[in-house]
Order: sequence, then C-alpha cells, then structure tokens
Amino acid sequence: MWKRKMLQTQRGVFEIFQKGVGKPLCVAHLYAVFNETGDYFADTFSKRFYVTLINIRGVGESEQAHEPYEYSMVDSVLDIEAIRVALGYERWIYAGHSTGGMIGLLYALLHQSSLESLVIVGSAARDYTESSACIYNEKHPKFAEMQQYQFALTQPNVTAIDKEQLKKKRIQLSLFEPEKYTQYFTGNICKDMSGVRLDFFSREAVLFDITRKLKQINIPTNICCGRYDVQCPVEYSKEIHQEIPQSQLFIFENSNHYPFLEEKDLFQKVIVQALN
Repeated sequence: MWKRKMLQTQRGVFEIFQKGVGKPLCVAHLYAVFNETGDYFADTFSKRFYVTLINIRGVGESEQAHEPYEYSMVDSVLDIEAIRVALGYERWIYAGHSTGGMIGLLYALLHQSSLESLVIVGSAARDYTESSACIYNEKHPKFAEMQQYQFALTQPNVTAIDKEQLKKKRIQLSLFEPEKYTQYFTGNICKDMSGVRLDFFSREAVLFDITRKLKQINIPTNICCGRYDVQCPVEYSKEIHQEIPQSQLFIFENSNHYPFLEEKDLFQKVIVQALN
C-alpha cells in the first residue's frame, strides 16, 4: 500500500501518495483519481525510486478548483511544482503516461531546472485525436465503441459492478492482446477518473500544441510507446523524439497503450538502463 499524506503548499493542500526507495520521482495524470492502492504505472518505478503519486487539483482530497482555468495543464504544472518545493526536493524525475506525459513535457518547458530527467510513455505534444490511428478520432473503427464506454462511465447512476465491467471493456480496446486483461490488471489497484477534469481536458486538448517548443527541452528525455497504441499513436512519440535533442525513443513491438504491463520485463529493463 502507498502512504497517504496531505501536503501544504503555497498553492493549497494536496493529497499525495508515496512509496519506494531511491531518488525522488513524480507521477501525475490529468484526470485520474488515485488512492492508497496506487497505480500500475507508478508501481513500475517504486522498486528503484521514491515515488510521489499526485492527486492534482479537484481530484480526491486535493485542493478544489475555484475557477475553471485551474483545471488547465499550465495550472496543473504550477501545482506539481509547488508540491516539489513543499517536499524540499531540489530536483526530481518526472514520469508520465498518456495525459500525464503531456503534463511532463509542459513541466519541462516551464520549470526545466526542477527536473533531472523525463519519462514520457504513450503520450503526445499536441492533440493526438487528429490522427485516424487514434481511437478518439471518428475515422477509427472502434471510435463509437470507445465513446459508448466513456459516456457510460461518467453517468451518476452506474453501479459499482457495471463500472468495473465498463472499465475492463474500455481498457481492452487499448491492449495488444485484450484476452490478457486479467493477467495485466490483477484487481489490487482501484482508481477512478474525474469527469469534470476529463471534460475540461477534452476541450483544452483541441488547442494544445507545444511541438515547436520541444527543442527548448535540454534534459535527458526517455520516450516509450507501444507500436500499436490506439490512444496516443506512435507517430506522436516519434515526433517528440525528433524535436527533443537529448531524447531516446523506445518502441515496444508487442504493446498498445500499456507497454509497462504488456511488455513488463522489457519496460523495466529499458527504464533501468535509461535512468541509472
């Protein structure tokens, strides 16, 4: 289990969860709601790093948003930086999966001196739904099915049992081998998502594009992506790698959106080599 802590910062009180040993490493996501059971992605790092898993503004018991703009990516980065300062870390590693990776890239642009390095997994530096290879693009063959699950999960009257089944079906759309779902997701970790933050992100993503700024990132950046990622297609990881001078790109040939689970041993090997 992760150790829960309420942390006072200059930007309010935030709920964080910590676990592991070693150098400090931060994990965050734009609309995930974490708890003491942790997170599959964050657990990838906890054997070699001291991981801080953050419930950002408006999520869990963290500081609430008083204005809509406080759900933005920029404000999220400012909150994460305030958490680093409150924890007393001079620098730390940031690791982000999916929208967590988008925050990481923006973090590096706004507060590069606070970061030792970056790990960006299955992510993008701009609106990834523009690609027809993305399951959130209307031209994708599984678009309607994904939308059905996303909508159902945000309904207030959905039962706990139905929610778990909907989550399973939604996640299976983003697995290279969907039949291995129970092998990857053991059920020990239970997290949720914030409908309010997801809605805000859906609108903000249309305007998000920091590709022209990526050349300003001058810290070691490790980019990972599944060859068959349907959420943030591999073309976006290639684009990030092309723009960031000190970057490495690792493409996982038998993975979709979750290479840290689908090719767990290889992912661990890549991370150890990249960060040690």
